[in-house]
Amino acid sequence: MSEFRSEKITNHIKELSALFIEREAGPTSMITVTRVLLSPDNKRAKIMVSVLPREKEKAAYGFIRRNLGDLRKYVSKGLKINPIPFLEVEIDEGEKNRQRIDELLTKG
Repeated sequence: MSEFRSEKITNHIKELSALFIEREAGPTSMITVTRVLLSPDNKRAKIMVSVLPREKEKAAYGFIRRNLGDLRKYVSKGLKINPIPFLEVEIDEGEKNRQRIDELLTKG
């Protein structure tokens, strides 16, 4: 499969996921889709998210996990490919580490 097509699918899943989360999540935390990792065969997509404030991370992760079925339906309506990749969600630890480094740099 072409690299261009995979990149296009990845970007589209990221946009659709962000729109769904923005629409469905409550105003208590800010959930950001940082990136999407697509498997080489385009059958699995891992949605990486970061949550602010950090204290709400567990609740936000639980919310997204509970609504993965609805998210998949939403993505399948906007993404005109078949089959739709299996969606997973994970907290983006790399983003958390970057934020922590920024905190330390601004303090020091």
